[in-house]
Amino acid sequence: MAFDASTLAARLARIASRSTCRLTHHGRKSGKPYEVTIWFMVDGETVYLASANAGRQWVRNVERDERVALTVDGERFVGRAARLRDAAAERRVMDLVAAKYWYVRPLVTIGRLFGFDPTADASFRVDLDGAAGA
Repeated sequence: MAFDASTLAARLARIASRSTCRLTHHGRKSGKPYEVTIWFMVDGETVYLASANAGRQWVRNVERDERVALTVDGERFVGRAARLRDAAAERRVMDLVAAKYWYVRPLVTIGRLFGFDPTADASFRVDLDGAAGA
């Protein structure tokens, strides 16, 4: 099936408000697939992942092997995750986190009021294969 951005965007829109996704990632040494439930954010046709702890196994694994799959409410997406290293991109991810997870918003707002720009310890952009799971 050809890549269809509008279909991908529609599929993502259906799951964007869900709280968590099931992330399948691959072990750094074994290559074995592992799953973890984590927060995710959707912005148009892009999915973002963030962690407050860059030492978590999924973060370390995804840095080594960028292949990932996301499952939310029966929808499955596959793609490649790229670690964000740009301050503006990391700020954008934190804006998305604060917008979606209301209980984080006060921490972000207060931090920024005091000149501290809170960011996740590790943020990723997931470039999805538009045909996957369709």
